[in-house]
Amino acid sequence: MTSPKNNFWTSGAVPLIEPEFLSSIIGAASDIALVVSSQGVILSVVVNNQDDSFGNLKHWEGRPIADFLTVESISKFNASHGVYLSGKVPKKSLELNHSDNAIWQYPVRYTFHRFGQDNAVLLLGRDLRPIAETQQQLVKAQIALEKGYEARREFDARYRVVMANIEDAVVFLSVQTGRIEGANDKAANLLGMKADTLTGATFSKLFSDRTGAELLESLMNATLSNDAEPISVRATRTQKTLSLVPVVFRAGGQRVLMCRVLENAKPFVTNYTSSDHDGALIQQTTDGIIFMDLQGSVLSVNDAFLNLVGAANTTDVVGSKLSDFMARGQIDLDVLLENTNQTGHMRAYATRLINDLGARVPVEASTTRLNDPQNPVIALIMRDVSRLDVIRTTESQPTMHDPAHNVMDLVGSASLKDIVAETTDVVEKMCIETAVSLTRNNRVAAAEMLGLSRQSLYVKLRKFGLLAKE
Repeated sequence: MTSPKNNFWTSGAVPLIEPEFLSSIIGAASDIALVVSSQGVILSVVVNNQDDSFGNLKHWEGRPIADFLTVESISKFNASHGVYLSGKVPKKSLELNHSDNAIWQYPVRYTFHRFGQDNAVLLLGRDLRPIAETQQQLVKAQIALEKGYEARREFDARYRVVMANIEDAVVFLSVQTGRIEGANDKAANLLGMKADTLTGATFSKLFSDRTGAELLESLMNATLSNDAEPISVRATRTQKTLSLVPVVFRAGGQRVLMCRVLENAKPFVTNYTSSDHDGALIQQTTDGIIFMDLQGSVLSVNDAFLNLVGAANTTDVVGSKLSDFMARGQIDLDVLLENTNQTGHMRAYATRLINDLGARVPVEASTTRLNDPQNPVIALIMRDVSRLDVIRTTESQPTMHDPAHNVMDLVGSASLKDIVAETTDVVEKMCIETAVSLTRNNRVAAAEMLGLSRQSLYVKLRKFGLLAKE
């Protein structure tokens, strides 16, 4: 079946529309419609009946359209109208800003249409005020965001300056996740890490004597009481006993703990009473006694060691590396740590200590590792042998029946050049063997111990057939 032919639409043509209906159709198809003559005079104004925001614009009719345009829109309209009068219809829409009695302005986007009356033009316009209002809201929102970013950057800068300059060690951690959200350098030093790597780490894993749930519960309970005691913990990396003083607050919808990290002022070896013979011996003996951690940091010392290095107070020594007070520095410390960690102790290691005035004091050190599960340390006893060196030298010169024993006693307390001047090639070989043995075949350390360059040591190793010795 075919539908009957419709005579109203042929070849895309629109049927004739009665004049009384034309204005309502144009008004519904656009927000505002203007008929403008070739001289730029408004002949007719039609406004959408559903939109009363324009008001009554009948007073526009018979007046030039330029009277109701802003200054910048007049030139735009004249340019497009000139193109229209030349016989071309502008393809692009034209945005004009209307003004009426200099009281209100509003933007309208117009399209040009011919309708066959003396070069007059029909302008169909869309009100752009809703779009303009939306754009203004977006601009205001963008400005508000920028102000918020500036305020955040300002507070962030203040936070970083305060964290870098306060004397307390401070850590911020999330109650929900238990992870560190911020820390200053002082807290990182106490915990044995760098500040940037500390951020994001699980707080409880930095301590050897606390679990995650237990530590967070203890910190939260401490914030509920005004007179709560600080939480005592032991740092895994530095083996230091620390105290945590927490404060809880809410930020960004989450609870955050600010913990001040305090280093306990108590030394590893506490003050002893007269009834504690072990403690009294440590404090009153003439030999220097040192307790250090497994990395060589000094934990506590007695007064005899302070006399050896010329330190006035315990605080001048505690926390420093023992290598800072040894003549060969890290070489001596590595020999002591390596041998003690492997065998549990080391006997009669000869070296020299440097005091604050630069004087070198010859000492003999013996070490023992104390395998406390909670606090493993290395204890050292250092004896001043400056007076014994003279006696040993005079006694060792007449008899050389046991050259190996005499030479081994001299290694470390004198350079190889001084020893060889009084001994033979056999003694030189024994010195090199002893140095290589003490340093666990570390030839760089052995060369430093003997006062040789590495090249000279390799020459002598090859000379005595010791180059392949492990």
